[in-house]
Amino acid sequence: MFGATPKDNRTSEEKAEAMQVSPQITFKGLESSPRIEDTIRKRIERLEQFHSRMTSCRVTVELPHRHGHKGKIYHVHVDITVPGAEIVAGREPEENHAHEHVMVAIRDSFNAAQRQLEDAVRKMSGHRIKPEPMKSHGTIVRMVADEGFGFIRALDGREFFFRRESLTADGQWDDLTTGIDVRFTEHEGEKGPYASAVAPV
Repeated sequence: MFGATPKDNRTSEEKAEAMQVSPQITFKGLESSPRIEDTIRKRIERLEQFHSRMTSCRVTVELPHRHGHKGKIYHVHVDITVPGAEIVAGREPEENHAHEHVMVAIRDSFNAAQRQLEDAVRKMSGHRIKPEPMKSHGTIVRMVADEGFGFIRALDGREFFFRRESLTADGQWDDLTTGIDVRFTEHEGEKGPYASAVAPV
């Protein structure tokens, strides 16, 4: 799991200088979408915080024709070049039915690219980056109030377990119900994703 990214205190001018080429985002088999492009650009910015010297970045969102098959499965290809390494993710031949949601396909491909980029940075620097927890938004989908826990569904469809003790302030627990939007910090535990610093939006 990717966890989160280190802080990026660079100015916009420094970011523009570091990113030597503009990202190329291509759509195949589907119309371009500002929402999808915005999600991809945010993920690219997150990758830049691990390695600021990208010399090329190409992302292809593809919806292949599936004759005789039900459902649509998106393929998101991420190709990034940095000094000393080339990152290629999302070109696995098998079909992942979780990728019937384009945002999940984007998440998985960029997570894979980030792992590769972390490995490249570790090999070049001799140590592993320790990212900070990622802040997210989601909606409470289940509450087990008597036992003091519940579940949050993030915007990309993932579900995060949380406990009463995960709330940012005392007294909020009794006000929580399903359907309430919250912000929280992502974590990946041995039993799956969980949330901390949960607060109603």
